[in-house]
Amino acid sequence: MSIGITDEQVELADSLRKWAASLSPVEAVRAAEGDVAADFAAVRAAADEMGIAAIAVPESAGGGGGTVLDQAVALEACARELVPGGLLGSAIGALLTGRPGRYGVQVHPGGVVWDGGAADEQLLLDAGEVTPEPGVDLSARHARVAGVAGVAAGGEDLRRRLLAVTLAAAEAAGVTRWCLEAAVDYAKVREQFGQKIGAFQAIKHLCAQMLETAEAVTAAAWDAAAAADADDVEQWAFAVDVAQVTCFDGAVEVAKSCIQVLGGIGFTYEHDAHLYLRRALTLRALVGSADAAAERVTAAAVTGVRRRVEVDLEGRDEAVRPGARATAERIAGLAAAEQRSALVDAGYLTPHWPAPYGLGADPTTQIVIDQELARAGVVRPDLVIAGWAVPTILAHGTDAQRERFVRPSLLGELTWCQLFSEPGSGSDLASLRTRAVKVDGGWSLTGQKVWTSVAERADWGICLARTDADVPQHKGITYFLVDMRSAGIEVRPLREITGEALFNEVFLDEVFVPDECVVAEPGDGWRLARTTLANERVAMASARLTKSVERAVEIAAARDLGPVEHVEVGRQVALATVCALLGVRTTLRALGGHGPGAESSVAKLLGVRSRQDSSELVVRLQGDDLALLGALGKESDDPLAADVWEQLNTRCLSIAGGTTQILRNVAGERILGLPR
Repeated sequence: MSIGITDEQVELADSLRKWAASLSPVEAVRAAEGDVAADFAAVRAAADEMGIAAIAVPESAGGGGGTVLDQAVALEACARELVPGGLLGSAIGALLTGRPGRYGVQVHPGGVVWDGGAADEQLLLDAGEVTPEPGVDLSARHARVAGVAGVAAGGEDLRRRLLAVTLAAAEAAGVTRWCLEAAVDYAKVREQFGQKIGAFQAIKHLCAQMLETAEAVTAAAWDAAAAADADDVEQWAFAVDVAQVTCFDGAVEVAKSCIQVLGGIGFTYEHDAHLYLRRALTLRALVGSADAAAERVTAAAVTGVRRRVEVDLEGRDEAVRPGARATAERIAGLAAAEQRSALVDAGYLTPHWPAPYGLGADPTTQIVIDQELARAGVVRPDLVIAGWAVPTILAHGTDAQRERFVRPSLLGELTWCQLFSEPGSGSDLASLRTRAVKVDGGWSLTGQKVWTSVAERADWGICLARTDADVPQHKGITYFLVDMRSAGIEVRPLREITGEALFNEVFLDEVFVPDECVVAEPGDGWRLARTTLANERVAMASARLTKSVERAVEIAAARDLGPVEHVEVGRQVALATVCALLGVRTTLRALGGHGPGAESSVAKLLGVRSRQDSSELVVRLQGDDLALLGALGKESDDPLAADVWEQLNTRCLSIAGGTTQILRNVAGERILGLPR
């Protein structure tokens, strides 16, 4: 997906990619190899005519009158096609001066002049002569200043750096996208050992990891550009530092992985892959140290800075906000014990669910309700497994099942567990062995389930069991609602690595389930297990970071950590911020009437990495006290004991709900279209 989210931005990106491709930019790059004086005149003239580098300059000054985000969308599109000729320097210069032009820009004192070799005007921090020199990036003509370092105004220096990194991140996103597409396209057609290489799990996982990185790069680049258009320098600086930590290393890694997937052909000079790797390496060198940016992120986080993304609802909230505010304030005024039923009665506990259990709310209304409940201090109770079970009943159950189960579940009167995983199946639910035999008035279930949370106190369980062994695996499964107090059910706790028992084994020995507790028809279980309501939940990400990242920031504030540790904390803050941004982008797509993009699919993969890595960092920051730690506990009075519990507990995240490896298979096949 592009940086752009709105229909207008997506259309801009698509049209500019087609325009850029029509210029045969790679051919122009190759033709100019070795010629330091080459200025890509034809491409530059076409870009000038289109006003590419002046999209964000006011119309009164001869520009396009767009936003910095519009400019970023354009640079991303052009970078995907490797358009040469200094668009990056010209775009930065146009924003600094407020007028179009062909600019070279020195971003760091004593540093390179970006695109200075293709410029008519130089914006320098040092006095001296500008000399173009050959570089690694064959599509650019950067330059050096020979002279004595000057002194520049601090405010202008900051804005210059922020603009430069913002727009360079957009180019990094474009490079990343081309590399991902090139690798995936090749993996779909290249054959080895009698099949397409994209069918090999190693290649599939590598491409899925490229997708994860590409989505992170895109989200961070988008946020930096969006923040540039807001009137908050502190927020913009934070977003830029997150982008500097994320985008440039990410672009280099994806470019390297692209060559790896391409194999020998990718290592040849004739293939274009190395040109994109060269651009990525150069962009990373130009912006400067990601570690320095990570240290700035830590410093800002310690002072309380968090990324706050403001969403413009464009007036669509005006009709619903007064009513939402009044309802939220009324609920807030009730006693705590009465608030849950009031949320249910108002449809505010699950506003995305259909009436009478929700409001069938559109994305805008869901956002407004969230905002007003938060403003009033009302916290929704977590539905836990009911949040998975009840939507299936709503979508596929009978009226009697909805009447029996939905409202009591919302009120917290019924607790649910999920009886899906088995010792021999795990993520491969199609291979489950629990069998259901038809008996008079219902079914008799026999088998074993495992990794079942809250089974020891659940009232009901959603259970998949095989009802037909003579049809293909996916077609012989039925979806049951099981009374957990039925005869024949035995629950045995499983002690986990934390020392506690949150999971359970559940044994079913000829457990009777009446016909009225079958959801849909026998054999529909696989389809139902994958069901979601058409009207998905939409929510804005919190400005607060995840638990362990906030804890790492707390430790950084309280302890005298070294620069290495500050960098590590900053990288975790950046990753957690990017994970939140993926959710924001999904929400903005929903507000625009579109389904989720790839970012929603990789959010779990990146989120798991964030939670596991940050919880491990928190423990490492506290030194060797771990060696003498006694009992662990989530709610322990000893902070380290709670931190170690969290580190151990998060190991389940890359297993539960589908292992990371299985999810990468899914991402490779369903999003990237790689062969099975």
